[in-house]
Amino acid sequence: MPAGPRRAPNPDERQRDAERSRRLLLDAALREFAAHGYAGTKVADIAARAGVNKQLISYYFGGKEGIYRALHERWRERENEFAGPDTSLEQAVLSYLASGLTEPCPARLIAWSGLGDDGSPDVLADEDDEARARAWQQRGDLAGDVDPAAVLLAIRGMVMAPVIMPHLARRLLGTDPSDPEFRWRYGETLAGVIRRLAQPLPTAAEPAETPSRAE
Repeated sequence: MPAGPRRAPNPDERQRDAERSRRLLLDAALREFAAHGYAGTKVADIAARAGVNKQLISYYFGGKEGIYRALHERWRERENEFAGPDTSLEQAVLSYLASGLTEPCPARLIAWSGLGDDGSPDVLADEDDEARARAWQQRGDLAGDVDPAAVLLAIRGMVMAPVIMPHLARRLLGTDPSDPEFRWRYGETLAGVIRRLAQPLPTAAEPAETPSRAE
């Protein structure tokens, strides 16, 4: 008996297929960009990893730059979930650390973009970071006499270090960054550093006045 005509997908099914394809492409792009950098990544490799037609990258994102920007936008949305306006600096830093150790690709992507001019679009939202740092300072998570932008840079470096330099982390701490013991030990150290940043910097003692010599 001949098979009947195939049923056309309804709008809900098409929407689910589109969302699935976008998710697969973004997941694949994250791993390709993290492994090869922007310049070294080809859209054909992203599509092959995702298991979809490479034309869908142009259809959904407009090309390589578009999917790169969409990837960073997705990360920003996730970042706002664990570093929102009601999150303390200590909680945010520990969440960043846990996220980076669980999924190292975003940190590696940032590292690639800083290694040189590889043609990657400038997607770092400095304004959001600075506003978040100022908010932490106003809440008392940072002392009023420290530079919030400089502190933010230092914190990012501390959080990313075990992700982009796992060999150094293993040598210095004796455990792999993927080990729960490393996460606990390093996280406790970071938490202690953050708590100290809430304390004002010590000031140098003023020199005592030299008594005048009697005439």
